[in-house]
Amino acid sequence: MDEAIVKLEKVSKTFRDFWLRPTVEAVSGLDLEVRRGEVFGLLGPNGSGKSTTIKMMLGLLAPSSGKISLFGLPPQAKAARARLGYLPELSYLHPFLTARETLMYYAGLCNLSRKVARERADQLLEMVKLSDVATRAVGGFSKGMARRIALASALVGKPELLVLDEPTSGLDPVSTKEVKTLVKALAKKGMTVLTTSHLLADTEDICDRVMILNRGKSAAEGKVSELGESLEEFFLAKVGSGDDFALADFLA
Repeated sequence: MDEAIVKLEKVSKTFRDFWLRPTVEAVSGLDLEVRRGEVFGLLGPNGSGKSTTIKMMLGLLAPSSGKISLFGLPPQAKAARARLGYLPELSYLHPFLTARETLMYYAGLCNLSRKVARERADQLLEMVKLSDVATRAVGGFSKGMARRIALASALVGKPELLVLDEPTSGLDPVSTKEVKTLVKALAKKGMTVLTTSHLLADTEDICDRVMILNRGKSAAEGKVSELGESLEEFFLAKVGSGDDFALADFLA
């Protein structure tokens, strides 16, 4: 588990306006490592830089400075991208495709034959407990069901690294538990998982280590067991509360 398959070194991202004047420094001097086989949580309030960090890791945004590597390669490298699966914050599903067709579509993007794509789709439908609705259009799914299909889509290519951006956002408690159970099962099989959330409760029981982001900087990092009991005191002392930081919401 000591091998770092995701590594950020002094990474910063500054957004600029039309005249190229700096407007927002979304991420500032961030150092981060995700080790093989662990579940790593990137936590923080909305606007703390989590999604920007994820997009830079995936090669969707270029950092303003610093270095990023996935599996020792630049994030834009095809060899690196082929080894990861990504679940964005919003589930982008074609409403008229069935659950099985959705997974077979993504399998086709991974260059799997139709036969193998069908087999892989059925395996994943069973894993996310949606085999009984395999022929139903996903447009009629509940948020929880749609999220599970989106998660299955990220697993079609059998990735070594799974990146989850707010995987339980907007879900009810039952659906949240279902998604977390799936993540735990994947972790037991040795998959490396990087997940983000603005709620501590959504990640504290599934993550091996967490990093707390605030205003694009690391405010704390460590094992959940080490940060757990003193976490509220830490935020009161280091980050603050009120309009600047919704402590009550974060600890909910």
